[in-house]
Amino acid sequence: MPDLLIELFSEEIPARMQTRAAEDLKKLVTDGLVEAGLTYAGAAAFSTPRRLTLTVQGLLAASPATREERRGPKTDAPEKAIEGFLRGAGVTREQCEEREDKKGKVLFAIIEKPGRPAAGIVAEVLEKTVRNFPWPKSMRWGAGSLRWVRPLHSIICLLTDEQGAEVVPLEIDGIVAGKSTRGHRFMGGAAFDVTSFDDYEAKLKRAKVVLSPAERADTIWHDATNRAFASGLEVVDDRGLLAEVAGLVEWPVVLMGEIGEDFLALPPEVLQTSMKEHQKFFSVKNPSTGRIERFVTVANVETADDGATILAGNQKVLAARLSDAKFFWENDLRVAKSEGLTAWTDRLGNVTFHNKMGSQKARIERIAALAREIAPMVGADAALAEQAALVAKADLSSEMVYEFPELQGLMGRYYAEAAGLPSEVAAACQEHYSPLGPSDAVPTAPVSVAVALADKLDTLTGFWAIDEKPTGSKDPFALRRAALGVIRLVLNNGLRLHLDRLIDAQLLRHKINPEGKHEEALRDAVLREIAHHGVFGAAVRAVIDQVEGDAPEWIAEVENHSGDLSDDLLGFIHDRLKVFLRDEGIRHDVIDACLAMPNRDDLALLVTRAKALSATLATEDGGNLVQGFKRANNILAQAEEKDGVEYSFGADLKFAETDEEKALFAALDRAEAEIAPAMAAEDFASAMSAMAALRAPIDAFFEAVQVNSDNQVVRRNRLNLLSRIRQTCIQVADLTRLEG
Repeated sequence: MPDLLIELFSEEIPARMQTRAAEDLKKLVTDGLVEAGLTYAGAAAFSTPRRLTLTVQGLLAASPATREERRGPKTDAPEKAIEGFLRGAGVTREQCEEREDKKGKVLFAIIEKPGRPAAGIVAEVLEKTVRNFPWPKSMRWGAGSLRWVRPLHSIICLLTDEQGAEVVPLEIDGIVAGKSTRGHRFMGGAAFDVTSFDDYEAKLKRAKVVLSPAERADTIWHDATNRAFASGLEVVDDRGLLAEVAGLVEWPVVLMGEIGEDFLALPPEVLQTSMKEHQKFFSVKNPSTGRIERFVTVANVETADDGATILAGNQKVLAARLSDAKFFWENDLRVAKSEGLTAWTDRLGNVTFHNKMGSQKARIERIAALAREIAPMVGADAALAEQAALVAKADLSSEMVYEFPELQGLMGRYYAEAAGLPSEVAAACQEHYSPLGPSDAVPTAPVSVAVALADKLDTLTGFWAIDEKPTGSKDPFALRRAALGVIRLVLNNGLRLHLDRLIDAQLLRHKINPEGKHEEALRDAVLREIAHHGVFGAAVRAVIDQVEGDAPEWIAEVENHSGDLSDDLLGFIHDRLKVFLRDEGIRHDVIDACLAMPNRDDLALLVTRAKALSATLATEDGGNLVQGFKRANNILAQAEEKDGVEYSFGADLKFAETDEEKALFAALDRAEAEIAPAMAAEDFASAMSAMAALRAPIDAFFEAVQVNSDNQVVRRNRLNLLSRIRQTCIQVADLTRLEG
């Protein structure tokens, strides 16, 4: 069984494309080989800045011969039907056999394919792969039609077995496959031939090329951390940057340089971001002070002066970059101290957030109003929450964030501290964007939580109000992430919120545009009532009673507000909650059973109920009880449909005929006595334990009793007893929504 070696040697491939390209090369080639009948034992792909490499071990020397029989139409079928069958099978009429069938003579196509040598198949598969390679961006060069990410110079395509190495005959746009490659651009010397993958890898290393990206990354990290440790410092961990830098060099040479004294006072995040984004430098910090004091760069060449010239050039360029950052920092601090953050917020009035939702400043004002309403619900000071929301996005107008958008929020905290704002406000400036993803930290400070919730709810309600909801896999405004952020803020902080009231209030805030301060105050009063109590009519009447003269026109917007939009948004949040809880082992149908209960907008209550139900269903009694409940519910539903009446009350112990029937009455009495107070106290575990205790008496009842008795009085009584089972269990969760 031969081994296959493929190398596609080109000009520098962008680092961000290398890993995916290696995976694509492996998949496209191996899938093509298998489809042609060539199986293999193993395969591995590698990438460097100038080459994609694939090794396939244990490849079949030739594809096996195959014989296929394909059943066709009857021999007397219409001529066009027969022609279509022959064309599809790729055979002639003479290559078919006529065989007797139940319905007469039928044509059978005999399709025989002889085996083919591996070399021919490999050539076809590789040419197809190269010509159709899925680069995100590609280019043409010279007069050829071939497209590649950068000009392709040479191809190795080699089959190696015990007899030696064989070059696969292949030519793509004038590039003839061979067994020769080159090492490092500057240190690799002349081209050289290879005979196998092991020979190829070893000769590349002698020619100053480390083939494996993982090995290059390990070398960089090992050398960088050792250099930092020798100076009593440590490298700031950045795995993304490490992977990128490993894709920029074929022979990593780690160098550590100094940062100018003038720049050490810059915030460490500014230094780290500037060096990472512009220079691809690793930051080196002093563990005792947290200051960034040095940098690590990775060169692609060894020099006679041990990199001194390279470091000098890098430090010169870095000084120019950091001079810009220092200017931005000092200028922003001057504005923050002299004019305050509201000066930046005012400028956001000229920045459009969305053409249907107005400016960033208008959005900030909506968030501030909602944050003030949320504040008492999360234990925050309302005035501080409003103040924090008004300045939280001010740094979007700063020069530093304009240059480094990824520092938004963080710079807001620095500038808020410089402006002398309360520490809670400064913290909220940074934390209100969180959580940004499933692994991001969740704010816990009350003011930060209030502003973060208001920010995300305003985003969701705003896009719902203009009907810009996510569709399928498309979510251009990251609304799924915003919904997950709301869920994590609520659950991680154990918040008891009526989300539907907050959603309704904010939907109306998007729709209502009051005229003047007086109307604005009236609007806020109405929306405050809705956010806290959710009573639309009472909220409107309370405001109208204070109005002299005609009520504002927008009052009609409140009175005619439909709950459909808020229900739809709440449903969207519930869908994200199902995905979130799936990782905790809670099934979708369990959540559906709890969503049918009251207060479904209280996410903390909903999750507590769902976890209790999930734990109950995991027990033997809980699982069997569901089956007994469903049996009772099905019998009852059929009887009610047949009789045209509802059996919802009137079960009487005096009509019970069997001991099992009487025992069920007693068990239901006990369960109801325990469930009602447990539910009132939101002790779902106790309520569901009491419900699960019904399993044995329900099972015994069904084994001993025929519900549809010939005695109509007894039958009606037993159906009413089934209704008690349904009503008792459904107090805890809607078990009808459980699957199975």
